[in-house]
Amino acid sequence: MHITPILLASAAVVPTALAWGTVGHATVAYIASGLMKPETVAYCKKTLGDDSDEFLATIASWADAFRYEPGGAFSMPFHWIDAIDRPPYSCDVDYDRDCTAEGCIVSAIMNYTNIQRTQPYEPMSLKWVVHFLGDIHQPLHDENYGAGGNNITVFVDGVKWNLHSAWDTAFITKLTGGTTLATAKAFSSSLLARIQGSGGAYAAASKKWFRASLKDSKAAAMAWATETNDYVCSNVLPEGPLEIQGKELNGTYYQAAVPVVELQMAKAGLRLAAWLDLIVTGGTPLGPNCKVRPAR
Repeated sequence: MHITPILLASAAVVPTALAWGTVGHATVAYIASGLMKPETVAYCKKTLGDDSDEFLATIASWADAFRYEPGGAFSMPFHWIDAIDRPPYSCDVDYDRDCTAEGCIVSAIMNYTNIQRTQPYEPMSLKWVVHFLGDIHQPLHDENYGAGGNNITVFVDGVKWNLHSAWDTAFITKLTGGTTLATAKAFSSSLLARIQGSGGAYAAASKKWFRASLKDSKAAAMAWATETNDYVCSNVLPEGPLEIQGKELNGTYYQAAVPVVELQMAKAGLRLAAWLDLIVTGGTPLGPNCKVRPAR
């Protein structure tokens, strides 16, 4: 995803416009902190120097701000992988084709996971892992077309957005009715209930959400990116980019997007919890520590 200088100037004012957004990332973090082993919670609190319940939520969007700080520009490409596919006709992610020499979200997850494993209690790598496991579950972070949707103008309730920021922020704000950590905490509780609750909507399916091993972090990240990229064809650009340009998305499009947003944040939270459990303790109760399909 290649962002124009104009867009960068705008994003520097509101850095979270190019990620899940503050509420989205905090929601993922709250879900993860609610599912992690006690040992993992203690480890993260010590690493981050924060003993509050918000220990992950408060740093979940740190990477978005950092990339606009002096010395942070190198991390810009780490927030996405530019899948050069043909939505809505075909959606796929290919590491060799789509991950540039400057890096991508898959290589970043590999790198910072390894740093956290080999340099325990290193806070920056932990912050990056938390953020990137959120980003990789947003469909337009796994897509190249239109700079990941940044170049596609849409409207939500009459307000002008680009398609990427609509998925990151507008839909979540419309769904939750707020923009604060309290909003994210309440939203995460509803998603956790779907995962953990007896008869919860995600209870059965969530048992199969984590199939990963630290021995092959590339395969794990590629599996998540590929799964998420599928939604570009089915839900993000189901009729192609020309059909959505300049359109109002409040209606059937939004109604179809909401279940995807909710599901992807729930998956991101569970997988982040399980991934951190593996890093810290070598095991997780959230899914088997097994190898996923090889990355292409």
